[in-house]
Amino acid sequence: MSEQNIALKAQQVDEVAQLLKDSASAIVVDSRGLTVAQVNDLRNQLRAEGVSLKVIKNKIMTRAAEKAGFEELNPVFVGPSAVAFSESDAIAPARILKKFSDTADALELKGGIVDGKVVSLDEVNRYAALPSREALLGQLMAEFQFPLRSFMYAVKAVAEKREADGEVAEAPAVEAAPAEATEEATAEDAVAEEPKEEVAEAVEAPAAENNEESAE
Repeated sequence: MSEQNIALKAQQVDEVAQLLKDSASAIVVDSRGLTVAQVNDLRNQLRAEGVSLKVIKNKIMTRAAEKAGFEELNPVFVGPSAVAFSESDAIAPARILKKFSDTADALELKGGIVDGKVVSLDEVNRYAALPSREALLGQLMAEFQFPLRSFMYAVKAVAEKREADGEVAEAPAVEAAPAEATEEATAEDAVAEEPKEEVAEAVEAPAAENNEESAE
């Protein structure tokens, strides 16, 4: 083997090892026996959810798995292998591949890596049974919205019932004060505000008389 080929294989090993480290999941399958049309259909389904399917030689995969710290995965690299890589959704590859294999017997799931952990075929099947990320987010949002929605429905039902029963609340009317009470209050105010000059004259009158008597 020439040095150029050795360098090329080493580069491939490095690239696949990095891909294994960076991926949220990598599911290994045996796709031999699938028709060209089936392979294209599978690739389209995977690509629609951000998953890429790569056919990689077992020697490259074995060395890459060892370099990435996933040597436990090496036993599955027997016969032709293809790997479905997902960078973000850890469940998508297993779910899509399992669903596709239910209608295409030629597709065989082997095992893989999910969230940085080597998983067996049984574990892959369990992951495949989980709902998609969008479905999980939808369920979570529904859980959050249910209490608020129930409260709003309850408030609306109470309001509609009160309206139907004629229990519409009205603002209390301000009652006018009785006319007599108003007149009495006016009279009292008039007495309270009697001119100070008249009071002063009443006080000064006796003093003037006393001064006249003293003069006599």
